Amino acid sequence: MRAAGRPAPAAISEHPLPSLPLALTQGDPAGVGPELTLRAWQERRERTLPAFACIANPGHLRRTAERLGWHVPIRECGWSDAPAVFSQALPVIPLEQPVEAAAGEPDPSSAAATIASIDRAVAAVRSGQTGAVVTNPIAKSVLYAAGFKHPGHTEYLAHLAADGGVEPLPVMMLWCEELAVVPVTIHVPLREVPDLLTAPLIVETARIVAVGLRRQFGIAAPRLALSGLNPHAGENGTMGREDEEIVKPAIAQLRAEGVDARGPYPADTMFHARARAGYDVALAMYHDQALIPIKTIAFDDGVNVTLGLPFIRTSPDHGTAFDIAGRGIARPDSLCAALKLAARMAERQDTVSRA
Repeated sequence: MRAAGRPAPAAISEHPLPSLPLALTQGDPAGVGPELTLRAWQERRERTLPAFACIANPGHLRRTAERLGWHVPIRECGWSDAPAVFSQALPVIPLEQPVEAAAGEPDPSSAAATIASIDRAVAAVRSGQTGAVVTNPIAKSVLYAAGFKHPGHTEYLAHLAADGGVEPLPVMMLWCEELAVVPVTIHVPLREVPDLLTAPLIVETARIVAVGLRRQFGIAAPRLALSGLNPHAGENGTMGREDEEIVKPAIAQLRAEGVDARGPYPADTMFHARARAGYDVALAMYHDQALIPIKTIAFDDGVNVTLGLPFIRTSPDHGTAFDIAGRGIARPDSLCAALKLAARMAERQDTVSRA
């Protein structure tokens, strides 16, 4: 439950859904992405979903629907036609690359289609044909086996967003109505975190978060709460010097720049309801500090938001789930939440741009 009288973290005022469709990538076709896409379209009315078009191999989606016994008409179309098509059929921007992967059986031969879907989604949003990008889950190991050279999904999006050869720093924020969290260091071994954590990294991450909350979430003066790295936030240096020598100077610099940054706080006392009432987003120093609390609160419907890109990107807060793919039991909650949040962010960003 949200604390009494407190707006949702990174609250976004409700606005009419944008007229541009959202670009939904196919993700790994052997994972749960295809069936979640089909299920989201089936539940579009009861969930009040914005119009989206999936960039995918149409035949693979049709075969998936037939195998599951779901009536989902698939209609190939262009971006401009997608909003009108959406009420009657699932709009699909067709990929020419073949997709033969079977559900639950990762297949590197599908990598070209997976990457092409991402490429076309970014091209569409950057050209103004779509309002935002929503990405279905991919499996990095499958792409690596096919020669993919980027560390992961988000890094590839940053590569596609490069301006003059300079790639933006993408920042991962996990969001639900009750909590928003950002891990400063992400998918790295725990033993490497103290060496990777620097005051400049914290400052740059926090700046991107503050800008994103203002532009895309409508929060005029975002409140950022930063955790300490060590237990009890280092307890004045008696349990590690990182909080005194790295985190505190970063917070001081942010405050000098006008960012409402607070902390460092002990991570074990930051996430109860009363504490959450005091901030709009929590910045944690490493992966599990951030993800454990939000996955405890919103395991099924949390959303992964990438801040710092020149376009809006959201995704479900889960992976490909090969173990249950093709059984029709995967829950579409997180994908639906990602679609709705992307639409709200797009509308808020348009409103800010017009102001």
